[in-house]
Amino acid sequence: MEIILTGNDLTVEKVWAIAVEGARAEISREAEAKLEAARTLVYDLARDETPVYGFNRGVGWNKDRKIEADQIDDFNRKLIYSHSLGIAPEASEAEVRAVMAVRLNCLLQGNTGIQPAIARRYAEFLNAGIHPVIPERGSVGEADITLLSHIGLAMIGEGDVNYKERRISSAEAHKLAGLEPVKLGPKDGLAIVCSNSFSAGQAALALKELKDLADTGEIVSALALEGLNGNTSPLDPSALAARKYRGQQYSAERIRKYLEGSYIYQPDPRRPLQDPLCYRGAAHINGTLRDAVRYAEEALLTQINSTDDNPCVLTDERRMISVSNFEVTSLSTAFELLAIVLSHVSRASCYRMIKLANPELTGLPRFLSHDGGASHCFGTIQKTFTMMDTEIRLLSNPCSVDYMALAGAIEDHANNTPLVVQKLRKAIDNMKYIYGMEMMHACQAVELRKRGQELELGRGTKIAFSEFRKELKLYESDRPLSPDIRKAYEFIDGGVLLKEVRDKFL
Repeated sequence: MEIILTGNDLTVEKVWAIAVEGARAEISREAEAKLEAARTLVYDLARDETPVYGFNRGVGWNKDRKIEADQIDDFNRKLIYSHSLGIAPEASEAEVRAVMAVRLNCLLQGNTGIQPAIARRYAEFLNAGIHPVIPERGSVGEADITLLSHIGLAMIGEGDVNYKERRISSAEAHKLAGLEPVKLGPKDGLAIVCSNSFSAGQAALALKELKDLADTGEIVSALALEGLNGNTSPLDPSALAARKYRGQQYSAERIRKYLEGSYIYQPDPRRPLQDPLCYRGAAHINGTLRDAVRYAEEALLTQINSTDDNPCVLTDERRMISVSNFEVTSLSTAFELLAIVLSHVSRASCYRMIKLANPELTGLPRFLSHDGGASHCFGTIQKTFTMMDTEIRLLSNPCSVDYMALAGAIEDHANNTPLVVQKLRKAIDNMKYIYGMEMMHACQAVELRKRGQELELGRGTKIAFSEFRKELKLYESDRPLSPDIRKAYEFIDGGVLLKEVRDKFL
Protein backbone atom coordinates (compact mmCIF):
# COMPACT_ATOMS: atom_id res chain seq x y z
CA MET A 1 0.00 0.00 0.00
CA GLU A 2 1.19 3.53 -0.78
CA ILE A 3 -0.03 6.83 0.68
CA ILE A 4 0.70 9.97 -1.36
CA LEU A 5 1.19 12.91 1.00
CA THR A 6 0.24 16.36 -0.25
CA GLY A 7 0.09 18.36 2.96
CA ASN A 8 -3.66 18.79 2.63
CA ASP A 9 -5.58 15.51 2.76
CA LEU A 10 -4.10 13.33 5.48
CA THR A 11 -6.76 11.44 7.47
CA VAL A 12 -6.82 9.39 10.65
CA GLU A 13 -7.20 6.28 8.52
CA LYS A 14 -4.18 7.17 6.37
CA VAL A 15 -2.06 7.78 9.46
CA TRP A 16 -3.17 4.37 10.74
CA ALA A 17 -2.28 2.75 7.41
CA ILE A 18 1.25 4.17 7.53
CA ALA A 19 1.80 3.68 11.25
CA VAL A 20 0.17 0.31 11.92
CA GLU A 21 -0.24 -1.38 8.55
CA GLY A 22 3.16 -0.35 7.19
CA ALA A 23 1.99 1.60 4.12
CA ARG A 24 4.70 3.47 2.21
CA ALA A 25 4.74 7.26 2.37
CA GLU A 26 5.43 9.19 -0.83
CA ILE A 27 5.59 12.94 -1.45
CA SER A 28 3.51 14.48 -4.23
CA ARG A 29 5.23 16.51 -6.96
CA GLU A 30 3.27 19.63 -6.04
CA ALA A 31 4.45 19.36 -2.44
CA GLU A 32 8.06 18.89 -3.58
CA ALA A 33 7.75 22.14 -5.53
CA LYS A 34 6.51 23.95 -2.43
CA LEU A 35 9.47 22.68 -0.44
CA GLU A 36 11.93 23.88 -3.08
CA ALA A 37 10.32 27.33 -3.33
CA ALA A 38 10.32 27.83 0.44
CA ARG A 39 13.95 26.73 0.70
CA THR A 40 14.98 29.17 -2.03
CA LEU A 41 13.36 31.96 -0.03
CA VAL A 42 15.25 30.85 3.10
CA TYR A 43 18.57 31.22 1.30
CA ASP A 44 17.52 34.59 -0.07
CA LEU A 45 16.71 35.75 3.44
CA ALA A 46 19.98 34.32 4.73
CA ARG A 47 21.73 37.14 2.92
CA ASP A 48 19.46 39.68 4.58
CA GLU A 49 20.16 41.16 8.02
CA THR A 50 16.47 41.09 9.06
CA PRO A 51 16.29 39.34 12.49
CA VAL A 52 14.39 36.05 12.25
CA TYR A 53 13.69 33.82 15.27
CA GLY A 54 15.52 30.50 15.13
CA PHE A 55 17.11 31.45 11.82
CA ASN A 56 19.69 34.15 12.39
CA ARG A 57 18.65 34.65 16.01
CA GLY A 58 18.45 32.22 18.93
CA VAL A 59 15.37 30.56 20.38
CA GLY A 60 13.47 30.91 23.66
CA TRP A 61 15.07 33.40 26.03
CA ASN A 62 18.04 33.55 23.66
CA LYS A 63 15.89 35.16 20.96
CA ASP A 64 18.11 38.25 21.08
CA ARG A 65 21.33 36.32 20.38
CA LYS A 66 22.62 36.82 16.83
CA ILE A 67 23.62 33.73 14.85
CA GLU A 68 26.43 34.48 12.43
CA ALA A 69 26.61 32.73 9.04
CA ASP A 70 29.57 30.60 10.09
CA GLN A 71 27.68 29.49 13.23
CA ILE A 72 24.60 28.11 11.50
CA ASP A 73 25.66 24.47 11.35
CA ASP A 74 26.87 24.48 14.95
CA PHE A 75 23.76 26.34 16.14
CA ASN A 76 21.33 23.90 14.51
CA ARG A 77 23.18 20.84 15.76
CA LYS A 78 23.37 22.20 19.30
CA LEU A 79 19.69 23.14 19.14
CA ILE A 80 18.90 19.46 18.56
CA TYR A 81 21.25 18.44 21.39
CA SER A 82 19.94 20.95 23.93
CA HIS A 83 16.32 20.08 23.29
CA SER A 84 16.66 16.28 23.42
CA LEU A 85 15.08 16.01 26.84
CA GLY A 86 12.48 13.24 26.69
CA ILE A 87 12.22 10.67 29.46
CA ALA A 88 10.80 7.15 29.58
CA PRO A 89 8.62 5.37 28.70
CA GLU A 90 9.28 5.29 24.96
CA ALA A 91 6.68 5.69 22.24
CA SER A 92 5.82 2.51 20.36
CA GLU A 93 7.12 2.01 16.83
CA ALA A 94 3.59 2.53 15.47
CA GLU A 95 3.37 5.85 17.33
CA VAL A 96 6.79 6.94 16.05
CA ARG A 97 5.65 6.16 12.50
CA ALA A 98 2.49 8.18 13.07
CA VAL A 99 4.50 11.09 14.41
CA MET A 100 6.86 11.10 11.39
CA ALA A 101 3.96 10.79 8.93
CA VAL A 102 2.16 13.75 10.51
CA ARG A 103 5.32 15.87 10.66
CA LEU A 104 6.15 15.15 7.04
CA ASN A 105 2.65 16.02 5.89
CA CYS A 106 2.73 19.34 7.74
CA LEU A 107 6.14 20.17 6.26
CA LEU A 108 4.61 19.77 2.80
CA GLN A 109 2.57 22.92 3.36
CA GLY A 110 5.79 24.75 2.46
CA ASN A 111 5.69 27.13 5.44
CA THR A 112 8.81 25.80 7.14
CA GLY A 113 11.67 26.43 4.75
CA ILE A 114 13.29 23.13 5.67
CA GLN A 115 15.76 21.44 3.32
CA PRO A 116 13.73 19.28 0.93
CA ALA A 117 16.27 16.52 1.61
CA ILE A 118 15.36 16.55 5.30
CA ALA A 119 11.64 16.41 4.50
CA ARG A 120 12.35 13.43 2.25
CA ARG A 121 14.30 11.81 5.08
CA TYR A 122 11.04 11.38 7.03
CA ALA A 123 9.65 9.34 4.13
CA GLU A 124 12.94 7.46 3.76
CA PHE A 125 12.91 6.55 7.45
CA LEU A 126 9.31 5.39 7.23
CA ASN A 127 9.84 3.32 4.12
CA ALA A 128 13.10 1.79 5.32
CA GLY A 129 11.64 0.96 8.73
CA ILE A 130 14.03 3.21 10.66
CA HIS A 131 12.18 4.31 13.78
CA PRO A 132 13.93 6.83 16.07
CA VAL A 133 13.67 6.00 19.76
CA ILE A 134 11.48 8.75 21.20
CA PRO A 135 10.74 9.02 24.93
CA GLU A 136 7.13 10.14 25.29
CA ARG A 137 7.35 12.37 28.37
CA GLY A 138 8.88 15.82 28.64
CA SER A 139 6.74 18.04 26.42
CA VAL A 140 4.32 20.61 27.84
CA GLY A 141 2.55 20.69 24.48
CA GLU A 142 3.50 24.15 23.30
CA ALA A 143 5.34 22.45 20.44
CA ASP A 144 6.76 19.04 21.33
CA ILE A 145 10.33 20.28 21.06
CA THR A 146 11.80 18.09 23.81
CA LEU A 147 10.52 14.91 22.11
CA LEU A 148 10.85 15.64 18.41
CA SER A 149 14.51 16.51 18.93
CA HIS A 150 15.12 12.78 19.25
CA ILE A 151 14.07 12.43 15.59
CA GLY A 152 16.60 15.15 14.82
CA LEU A 153 19.29 13.17 16.61
CA ALA A 154 18.54 10.13 14.47
CA MET A 155 18.60 12.18 11.28
CA ILE A 156 22.11 13.47 11.96
CA GLY A 157 23.27 9.94 12.72
CA GLU A 158 23.16 10.08 16.51
CA GLY A 159 20.98 8.44 19.15
CA ASP A 160 19.27 5.07 18.84
CA VAL A 161 16.63 3.71 16.46
CA ASN A 162 14.59 0.55 16.14
CA TYR A 163 15.38 -1.13 12.83
CA LYS A 164 14.12 -4.53 11.73
CA GLU A 165 13.22 -5.57 15.28
CA ARG A 166 16.61 -4.49 16.65
CA ARG A 167 17.60 -1.48 18.69
CA ILE A 168 20.79 -0.12 17.14
CA SER A 169 22.58 3.20 16.73
CA SER A 170 21.27 5.60 14.13
CA ALA A 171 24.69 5.63 12.48
CA GLU A 172 24.55 1.85 11.98
CA ALA A 173 20.97 1.99 10.67
CA HIS A 174 21.97 4.62 8.11
CA LYS A 175 24.71 2.34 6.82
CA LEU A 176 22.45 -0.70 6.65
CA ALA A 177 19.76 1.26 4.80
CA GLY A 178 22.24 2.91 2.42
CA LEU A 179 21.60 6.44 3.72
CA GLU A 180 23.89 9.27 4.79
CA PRO A 181 23.09 11.37 7.90
CA VAL A 182 21.69 14.78 7.01
CA LYS A 183 23.67 18.01 7.33
CA LEU A 184 21.67 20.77 8.99
CA GLY A 185 21.41 24.21 7.43
CA PRO A 186 19.55 27.46 8.17
CA LYS A 187 16.31 26.89 10.11
CA ASP A 188 16.52 23.09 9.82
CA GLY A 189 16.94 22.39 13.52
CA LEU A 190 13.96 24.49 14.51
CA ALA A 191 11.87 23.02 11.69
CA ILE A 192 12.52 19.53 13.06
CA VAL A 193 11.66 20.32 16.68
CA CYS A 194 9.09 23.13 16.51
CA SER A 195 5.93 21.14 15.88
CA ASN A 196 3.10 19.40 17.69
CA SER A 197 3.37 16.29 15.54
CA PHE A 198 4.22 14.06 18.49
CA SER A 199 0.91 14.90 20.14
CA ALA A 200 -0.94 14.74 16.85
CA GLY A 201 0.57 11.41 15.81
CA GLN A 202 -0.37 9.74 19.07
CA ALA A 203 -3.76 11.45 18.92
CA ALA A 204 -4.49 10.06 15.45
CA LEU A 205 -3.90 6.48 16.60
CA ALA A 206 -5.92 7.00 19.78
CA LEU A 207 -8.80 8.50 17.81
CA LYS A 208 -8.84 5.55 15.41
CA GLU A 209 -9.06 3.17 18.37
CA LEU A 210 -11.78 5.29 19.97
CA LYS A 211 -13.85 5.27 16.78
CA ASP A 212 -13.59 1.48 16.75
CA LEU A 213 -14.51 1.42 20.44
CA ALA A 214 -17.68 3.40 19.73
CA ASP A 215 -18.61 0.76 17.13
CA THR A 216 -17.82 -1.99 19.64
CA GLY A 217 -19.95 -0.39 22.34
CA GLU A 218 -23.08 -0.56 20.23
CA ILE A 219 -22.68 -4.29 19.66
CA VAL A 220 -21.88 -5.04 23.31
CA SER A 221 -24.77 -2.99 24.69
CA ALA A 222 -27.17 -4.56 22.19
CA LEU A 223 -26.27 -8.05 23.41
CA ALA A 224 -26.51 -6.89 27.04
CA LEU A 225 -30.02 -5.59 26.32
CA GLU A 226 -31.00 -9.07 25.16
CA GLY A 227 -29.47 -10.54 28.29
CA LEU A 228 -31.65 -8.20 30.35
CA ASN A 229 -34.78 -8.88 28.26
CA GLY A 230 -34.95 -5.12 27.97
CA ASN A 231 -37.05 -2.57 26.13
CA THR A 232 -36.39 -1.36 22.60
CA SER A 233 -38.57 1.76 22.85
CA PRO A 234 -35.58 4.08 23.56
CA LEU A 235 -34.25 3.07 20.13
CA ASP A 236 -37.37 4.29 18.35
CA PRO A 237 -36.24 6.37 15.32
CA SER A 238 -39.15 8.82 15.51
CA ALA A 239 -38.48 9.67 19.15
CA LEU A 240 -34.77 10.11 18.47
CA ALA A 241 -35.48 12.28 15.43
CA ALA A 242 -37.48 14.57 17.69
CA ARG A 243 -34.42 14.83 19.96
CA LYS A 244 -32.21 15.78 16.96
CA TYR A 245 -28.77 14.78 18.30
CA ARG A 246 -26.88 13.22 15.39
CA GLY A 247 -24.72 10.88 17.42
CA GLN A 248 -27.68 9.41 19.31
CA GLN A 249 -29.60 8.76 16.12
CA TYR A 250 -26.58 7.14 14.51
CA SER A 251 -25.86 4.84 17.46
CA ALA A 252 -29.49 3.82 17.82
CA GLU A 253 -29.72 3.01 14.11
CA ARG A 254 -26.75 0.68 14.39
CA ILE A 255 -28.11 -1.05 17.49
CA ARG A 256 -31.46 -1.59 15.77
CA LYS A 257 -29.67 -3.30 12.88
CA TYR A 258 -27.81 -5.62 15.23
CA LEU A 259 -31.08 -6.47 17.01
CA GLU A 260 -33.15 -7.17 13.90
CA GLY A 261 -35.19 -10.32 14.47
CA SER A 262 -34.47 -10.43 18.20
CA TYR A 263 -36.92 -11.89 20.68
CA ILE A 264 -36.94 -8.64 22.64
CA TYR A 265 -39.15 -7.07 19.96
CA GLN A 266 -41.88 -9.55 20.97
CA PRO A 267 -44.33 -8.58 23.76
CA ASP A 268 -43.46 -10.06 27.16
CA PRO A 269 -45.66 -9.46 30.23
CA ARG A 270 -42.62 -10.04 32.48
CA ARG A 271 -40.70 -7.18 30.89
CA PRO A 272 -40.72 -3.95 32.98
CA LEU A 273 -42.20 -0.83 31.45
CA GLN A 274 -38.85 0.96 31.69
CA ASP A 275 -35.26 -0.20 32.10
CA PRO A 276 -32.51 1.40 34.21
CA LEU A 277 -30.91 4.40 32.52
CA CYS A 278 -27.68 2.53 31.80
CA TYR A 279 -29.76 0.46 29.35
CA ARG A 280 -32.36 3.02 28.36
CA GLY A 281 -29.70 5.60 27.53
CA ALA A 282 -27.00 3.31 26.11
CA ALA A 283 -27.42 4.60 22.54
CA HIS A 284 -27.67 8.16 23.82
CA ILE A 285 -24.44 7.95 25.84
CA ASN A 286 -22.58 6.20 23.03
CA GLY A 287 -24.01 8.80 20.67
CA THR A 288 -22.46 11.50 22.83
CA LEU A 289 -19.11 9.79 22.33
CA ARG A 290 -19.71 9.87 18.58
CA ASP A 291 -20.49 13.60 18.71
CA ALA A 292 -17.31 14.21 20.70
CA VAL A 293 -15.26 12.10 18.28
CA ARG A 294 -16.57 14.09 15.35
CA TYR A 295 -15.61 17.36 17.06
CA ALA A 296 -12.14 16.08 18.02
CA GLU A 297 -11.52 14.67 14.55
CA GLU A 298 -12.26 18.05 12.99
CA ALA A 299 -9.64 19.66 15.24
CA LEU A 300 -7.15 16.88 14.53
CA LEU A 301 -7.59 17.00 10.76
CA THR A 302 -6.91 20.74 10.86
CA GLN A 303 -3.79 20.08 12.92
CA ILE A 304 -2.31 17.39 10.66
CA ASN A 305 -3.04 19.28 7.44
CA SER A 306 -1.61 22.69 8.33
CA THR A 307 1.63 24.28 9.44
CA ASP A 308 2.42 24.68 13.13
CA ASP A 309 5.87 26.17 12.58
CA ASN A 310 7.42 29.24 14.13
CA PRO A 311 8.60 31.28 12.35
CA CYS A 312 6.27 30.84 9.42
CA VAL A 313 7.64 31.04 5.87
CA LEU A 314 5.23 32.86 3.54
CA THR A 315 6.76 32.09 0.18
CA ASP A 316 4.31 34.02 -1.99
CA GLU A 317 4.79 37.13 0.15
CA ARG A 318 8.53 36.54 0.51
CA ARG A 319 8.35 36.87 4.27
CA MET A 320 9.30 34.83 7.34
CA ILE A 321 7.52 36.00 10.48
CA SER A 322 7.29 35.08 14.15
CA VAL A 323 3.95 33.43 15.00
CA SER A 324 2.22 31.23 17.57
CA ASN A 325 0.98 28.55 15.18
CA PHE A 326 2.20 25.85 17.56
CA GLU A 327 -0.72 26.74 19.84
CA VAL A 328 -2.89 23.60 20.04
CA THR A 329 -5.37 24.35 22.80
CA SER A 330 -8.20 23.55 20.39
CA LEU A 331 -6.80 20.05 19.93
CA SER A 332 -5.94 19.55 23.59
CA THR A 333 -9.35 20.52 24.94
CA ALA A 334 -11.12 18.46 22.28
CA PHE A 335 -9.26 15.36 23.43
CA GLU A 336 -9.95 16.16 27.06
CA LEU A 337 -13.62 16.17 26.12
CA LEU A 338 -13.20 12.65 24.72
CA ALA A 339 -11.83 11.39 28.04
CA ILE A 340 -14.71 12.94 29.97
CA VAL A 341 -17.31 11.36 27.69
CA LEU A 342 -15.51 8.01 27.82
CA SER A 343 -15.90 8.13 31.60
CA HIS A 344 -19.69 8.27 31.10
CA VAL A 345 -19.51 5.36 28.65
CA SER A 346 -17.47 3.33 31.13
CA ARG A 347 -19.79 3.99 34.05
CA ALA A 348 -22.85 2.98 32.02
CA SER A 349 -21.20 -0.30 31.01
CA CYS A 350 -20.33 -1.08 34.63
CA TYR A 351 -23.89 -0.43 35.75
CA ARG A 352 -25.23 -2.69 33.02
CA MET A 353 -23.10 -5.50 34.42
CA ILE A 354 -24.21 -4.79 37.98
CA LYS A 355 -27.84 -4.82 36.87
CA LEU A 356 -27.40 -8.13 35.03
CA ALA A 357 -26.16 -9.68 38.29
CA ASN A 358 -29.32 -8.60 40.14
CA PRO A 359 -32.10 -11.24 40.05
CA GLU A 360 -34.75 -8.69 40.99
CA LEU A 361 -34.17 -6.95 37.65
CA THR A 362 -33.41 -9.93 35.44
CA GLY A 363 -35.30 -12.88 36.86
CA LEU A 364 -32.03 -14.79 36.48
CA PRO A 365 -29.89 -16.29 39.27
CA ARG A 366 -27.86 -13.97 41.48
CA PHE A 367 -24.53 -12.99 39.89
CA LEU A 368 -25.61 -15.01 36.81
CA SER A 369 -24.71 -18.27 38.54
CA HIS A 370 -25.39 -21.32 36.38
CA ASP A 371 -26.45 -23.36 39.43
CA GLY A 372 -28.99 -20.99 40.89
CA GLY A 373 -26.62 -19.23 43.27
CA ALA A 374 -24.52 -21.98 44.84
CA SER A 375 -21.42 -20.72 43.01
CA HIS A 376 -20.16 -17.18 43.39
CA CYS A 377 -19.86 -16.67 39.62
CA PHE A 378 -19.78 -12.93 38.73
CA GLY A 379 -19.92 -11.56 42.26
CA THR A 380 -16.38 -10.47 42.98
CA ILE A 381 -15.56 -9.49 39.38
CA GLN A 382 -17.49 -6.31 40.13
CA LYS A 383 -14.47 -5.09 42.08
CA THR A 384 -12.26 -5.49 39.01
CA PHE A 385 -14.40 -3.61 36.51
CA THR A 386 -15.33 -0.85 38.94
CA MET A 387 -11.62 -0.33 39.68
CA MET A 388 -10.99 0.02 35.94
CA ASP A 389 -13.85 2.50 35.77
CA THR A 390 -12.41 4.48 38.68
CA GLU A 391 -9.11 4.72 36.84
CA ILE A 392 -10.90 6.01 33.74
CA ARG A 393 -12.61 8.62 35.92
CA LEU A 394 -9.19 9.66 37.26
CA LEU A 395 -7.78 9.83 33.74
CA SER A 396 -10.66 12.07 32.65
CA ASN A 397 -9.51 14.87 34.95
CA PRO A 398 -8.35 17.83 32.81
CA CYS A 399 -4.66 18.69 32.74
CA SER A 400 -4.48 21.18 29.86
CA VAL A 401 -4.84 24.11 32.26
CA ASP A 402 -1.85 23.08 34.40
CA TYR A 403 1.30 24.89 33.23
CA MET A 404 3.98 27.29 34.38
CA ALA A 405 5.72 30.28 32.78
CA LEU A 406 9.06 29.09 31.37
CA ALA A 407 12.07 30.35 29.39
CA GLY A 408 12.39 33.54 31.38
CA ALA A 409 8.57 33.83 31.54
CA ILE A 410 8.44 34.30 27.76
CA GLU A 411 6.68 30.96 27.34
CA ASP A 412 3.80 31.57 29.73
CA HIS A 413 1.18 29.33 28.15
CA ALA A 414 1.00 25.60 27.49
CA ASN A 415 -1.60 22.82 27.21
CA ASN A 416 0.11 19.48 27.98
CA THR A 417 -1.34 17.87 24.86
CA PRO A 418 0.93 14.78 24.94
CA LEU A 419 -0.26 14.01 28.48
CA VAL A 420 -3.87 14.65 27.45
CA VAL A 421 -3.56 12.10 24.64
CA GLN A 422 -1.63 9.56 26.71
CA LYS A 423 -4.28 9.69 29.46
CA LEU A 424 -6.94 9.04 26.85
CA ARG A 425 -4.91 6.19 25.38
CA LYS A 426 -4.82 4.49 28.80
CA ALA A 427 -8.54 5.07 29.32
CA ILE A 428 -9.28 3.48 25.93
CA ASP A 429 -7.29 0.39 26.92
CA ASN A 430 -9.19 0.17 30.21
CA MET A 431 -12.46 0.42 28.31
CA LYS A 432 -11.51 -2.62 26.26
CA TYR A 433 -11.22 -4.59 29.48
CA ILE A 434 -14.59 -3.31 30.66
CA TYR A 435 -16.31 -4.18 27.39
CA GLY A 436 -14.69 -7.61 27.54
CA MET A 437 -16.20 -8.16 30.97
CA GLU A 438 -19.57 -6.87 29.79
CA MET A 439 -19.45 -9.47 27.02
CA MET A 440 -18.85 -12.11 29.70
CA HIS A 441 -21.98 -10.93 31.54
CA ALA A 442 -24.13 -10.47 28.45
CA CYS A 443 -23.36 -13.91 27.02
CA GLN A 444 -23.86 -15.59 30.40
CA ALA A 445 -27.24 -13.87 30.82
CA VAL A 446 -28.35 -14.78 27.30
CA GLU A 447 -27.40 -18.41 27.80
CA LEU A 448 -29.21 -18.65 31.13
CA ARG A 449 -32.27 -16.94 29.71
CA LYS A 450 -32.42 -19.34 26.76
CA ARG A 451 -32.61 -22.39 29.03
CA GLY A 452 -35.88 -24.21 28.45
CA GLN A 453 -37.18 -21.76 25.83
CA GLU A 454 -36.56 -20.79 22.24
CA LEU A 455 -35.21 -17.25 22.10
CA GLU A 456 -34.00 -15.81 18.83
CA LEU A 457 -31.15 -13.31 19.09
CA GLY A 458 -30.74 -10.42 16.69
CA ARG A 459 -29.01 -10.95 13.38
CA GLY A 460 -25.91 -9.13 14.59
CA THR A 461 -25.97 -10.08 18.25
CA LYS A 462 -26.30 -13.75 17.35
CA ILE A 463 -22.94 -13.55 15.58
CA ALA A 464 -21.41 -11.58 18.45
CA PHE A 465 -22.57 -14.24 20.92
CA SER A 466 -21.28 -17.08 18.74
CA GLU A 467 -17.85 -15.48 18.19
CA PHE A 468 -17.38 -14.77 21.89
CA ARG A 469 -18.36 -18.30 22.84
CA LYS A 470 -15.52 -19.57 20.64
CA GLU A 471 -13.16 -17.96 23.15
CA LEU A 472 -15.04 -18.30 26.44
CA LYS A 473 -17.62 -20.93 27.29
CA LEU A 474 -20.46 -20.73 29.80
CA TYR A 475 -19.19 -20.16 33.34
CA GLU A 476 -20.18 -23.43 35.01
CA SER A 477 -18.04 -23.60 38.14
CA ASP A 478 -16.02 -21.24 40.28
CA ARG A 479 -12.52 -20.84 38.91
CA PRO A 480 -9.90 -18.09 38.64
CA LEU A 481 -11.38 -15.46 36.34
CA SER A 482 -8.22 -13.50 35.53
CA PRO A 483 -7.49 -15.70 32.46
CA ASP A 484 -11.09 -15.21 31.28
CA ILE A 485 -10.81 -11.45 31.69
CA ARG A 486 -7.60 -11.47 29.65
CA LYS A 487 -9.22 -13.51 26.88
CA ALA A 488 -12.23 -11.21 26.85
CA TYR A 489 -9.93 -8.17 26.59
CA GLU A 490 -8.02 -9.76 23.71
CA PHE A 491 -11.33 -10.53 21.99
CA ILE A 492 -12.28 -6.83 22.12
CA ASP A 493 -8.78 -5.58 21.33
CA GLY A 494 -8.48 -7.96 18.37
CA GLY A 495 -11.50 -6.39 16.70
CA VAL A 496 -13.45 -9.61 16.24
CA LEU A 497 -16.78 -7.85 16.76
CA LEU A 498 -15.83 -5.24 14.18
CA LYS A 499 -14.83 -7.76 11.54
CA GLU A 500 -17.62 -10.28 12.11
CA VAL A 501 -20.52 -7.98 13.03
CA ARG A 502 -19.95 -4.32 12.15
CA ASP A 503 -18.30 -4.87 8.80
CA LYS A 504 -20.90 -7.43 7.72
CA PHE A 505 -23.93 -5.38 8.67
CA LEU A 506 -22.99 -1.77 7.90
